[in-house]
Amino acid sequence: MTNVFHRMPGSNLPLAVGGKGPYIFDESGKQYIDASGGAAVSCLGHGHPAVIEAIKRQADSMAYAHTSFFTNEPAERLASLLVDHAPDGIEKVYFVSGGSEAVETTLKLARQYFTEIGQPQRKHFIARLQSYHGNTLGALSVGGNLWRRKQFDPILIESHHLSPCYAYRGQRDNESEAEYGLRVANELEEKILELGADTVIGFIAEPVVGATMGAVPAVPGYFKRIREICDQYGVLMILDEVMCGMGRTGTLFACEQEGVSPDLVAIAKGLGGGYQPIGAAMSSGKIYDAIVGGTGFFQHGFTYIGHATACAAGLAVQETILGENLLENVMARGEDLDRALHDKLGNHPNVGDIRGRGLFRGVELVADRATKEPFDPSLKINGKIKKAAMAEGLCCYPMGGCIDGQRGDHVLLAPPYISDADLMGEIAERLSKAVEAALKA
Repeated sequence: MTNVFHRMPGSNLPLAVGGKGPYIFDESGKQYIDASGGAAVSCLGHGHPAVIEAIKRQADSMAYAHTSFFTNEPAERLASLLVDHAPDGIEKVYFVSGGSEAVETTLKLARQYFTEIGQPQRKHFIARLQSYHGNTLGALSVGGNLWRRKQFDPILIESHHLSPCYAYRGQRDNESEAEYGLRVANELEEKILELGADTVIGFIAEPVVGATMGAVPAVPGYFKRIREICDQYGVLMILDEVMCGMGRTGTLFACEQEGVSPDLVAIAKGLGGGYQPIGAAMSSGKIYDAIVGGTGFFQHGFTYIGHATACAAGLAVQETILGENLLENVMARGEDLDRALHDKLGNHPNVGDIRGRGLFRGVELVADRATKEPFDPSLKINGKIKKAAMAEGLCCYPMGGCIDGQRGDHVLLAPPYISDADLMGEIAERLSKAVEAALKA
């Protein structure tokens, strides 16, 4: 029996007692490859000495000071580092404790921006189907995963959803990638005009969709067209890089590979690598200046924003990523992982797509490869894969509903940036065995 209210009540979870590099150990001594970093969190693996030392040093000095009274050195230094490497125009950082808080902060900041500049009639957010932006009510409201939203629908704020950029299932036989990207991007303009161009606050999207679709990147040109539409109608572009950012796709910010700069960007997970709970909403200078030059007060806040120990951990993680050139390793090992997955699963009759960028990879399972027909959701293929993978000593991130919130099974992989080539092969080998075991179960 347990007094913990687990996220899956009634489940019989193994007790984790240790971690080293890409591995986690349970109380029986069994070793697991942490091939998903939990939920794409543990970017430096477990037990990294530089990060642990930074946490100890800060806790010895001053663990916490409330930000209504003081700032602190780790927060100031981490903010400077992030802005120095951020997309053009991003100038300020608002630290929070995780991804949902980061997205919630971008939404409220976006709304207040328009009240500050005399456009209080703007009230609509537009997002995409099959997106996931967090579990606070505002973040859940803009999320486009129907399964996650369903039971909370009556208490969610109104939001509007477009088609995802999901080439495997959305691209027509008679159109190129570029034509497909323009077609789905132009849905944004149609929706803005339908709602009224002067009533829309922002468009929010993940550059590479993670949990709900399994590492689905947009086709080239999609986000550039989105940026053009936002600029044309004065709509803010909000990017959710909570899962795909902070080096996960091979660049510190995932949007660097799209050639666009957002007005607001949410980061977390790889920001602190799991060593401390931390996230951030990063803002353009124009949004910050509008608030400072207006009411002078952002009507928002959490107890632990700018937490000194959390920021010290985040700073150590980012200095390690940049100082050890780990982004280069992400790109190289990502190619290794892609090759290994194609080698082990590329010709499997029940593997429809292998996709992703850097060390952010997804495998979509299908009942029929030729027609792309998904498995019946009642079979719970994703759950069976997770159970079989754990038996193989592999932690991965299988989910269901990647097509419409109900149908579709995928596995998300997000191993640590410190991985070597041999580990990529071992991940693919163990996942292949888990897939076979699940399909036979």
